[in-house]
Amino acid sequence: MDANRLVTHSLRDPRIAHILASAIDAVEPGKLVSDYLQRVDLPEHDRVFLLGIGKASEAMTWAASDFFNDFTNALVVTKVASNRARERMTVIEGGHPIPNEYSLAAGQSVLEFVSHLKENDLLVCLISGGGSALVTAPVEGITLKEIRSRTSELLAAGATIHEINTVRRQMDRLKGGGLVRATGAKVISLILSDVIGDSLETIASGLTVDPSLGSRVQNIIIGNIRIAAQAAQGQARAEHFDAEILGLEIQGEAREVGSQLAGRLKRERQMRKRPFCLLAGGETTVTVKGSGRGGRNQELALAAVGELSGVEDVLLISLATDGDDGPTDAAGAVVNGETHQRAESLGMSASDYLSRNDAYSYFNSLDDLIRCGYTGTNVNDLVFLIGL
Repeated sequence: MDANRLVTHSLRDPRIAHILASAIDAVEPGKLVSDYLQRVDLPEHDRVFLLGIGKASEAMTWAASDFFNDFTNALVVTKVASNRARERMTVIEGGHPIPNEYSLAAGQSVLEFVSHLKENDLLVCLISGGGSALVTAPVEGITLKEIRSRTSELLAAGATIHEINTVRRQMDRLKGGGLVRATGAKVISLILSDVIGDSLETIASGLTVDPSLGSRVQNIIIGNIRIAAQAAQGQARAEHFDAEILGLEIQGEAREVGSQLAGRLKRERQMRKRPFCLLAGGETTVTVKGSGRGGRNQELALAAVGELSGVEDVLLISLATDGDDGPTDAAGAVVNGETHQRAESLGMSASDYLSRNDAYSYFNSLDDLIRCGYTGTNVNDLVFLIGL
């Protein structure tokens, strides 16, 4: 990750940009796949098939195809496909965060891809977050329209990913282990976690998770938010910051978490030697009541504005590691002690924008949206509390 892609009006310190970039680099999916495959004993097999599903699946599948250079065929379903092409590899896009007709077509393609495999074939699945929406195969009696409606309702109500994917598993033939039940092959599934606690049945709604299938299926977490946070901590220390990971299971309403973390930052500023960098990770939720734009990271940051008003030499940065926070082109946002005053001078009230769930417009006007572009990876969100 080019650290310059993370710079905003308030985030100009190259040390801090490098700390953020190191977190993303540490969970580069291709490297995680390569590192794992080079140290593991694989089951005996005749042919190898590669199946990638999720936001990070293309990079993961490319790495697997380099390792298995004699693979028979590969299918990748992702959110944003690159222009790279490889013989024997098909890359298609699905819908996200709400499944659409492309997701339906992708689900059918996945079922066709795995259903003809034999018991001595090896199906290597490369799974990452976003897979729940990118592929869908509704159970009998359920329509795509119903799945879209139910998913939208849950997202707007602030449901957690665990709650949303529990419902998804009930409505879809692929989820909850349906993918492996559709094939006779041996399955090894390498998984990049984007959920708190690395729950296998929650990541991409457990496409390859069915305990009744025993030794025919192996599910392995190869990357998660802890790896990203530890890398950021290490880089912060290299930059001579006092660095600590506060916790990696933050949950709850983004606006409440943002206010709480801002209060923590103010207290730590009074007690800690500066510079310091405190890290928190997890996944908050947003109950949508207004018609504005944004995502959970932007809303978290907006809720911190008032608390940090006038506090000198602090930064609160909330970042989606995939570069994609909600239905926007931003990964998150940056707040410092001057944010409130700068916004007020433009006639903008943080509380008004928060009431409309319009964090995107607020930070866009201040040039404090992080627009790093799609990162190619996908673990949980990170929040950085920095004292300078």
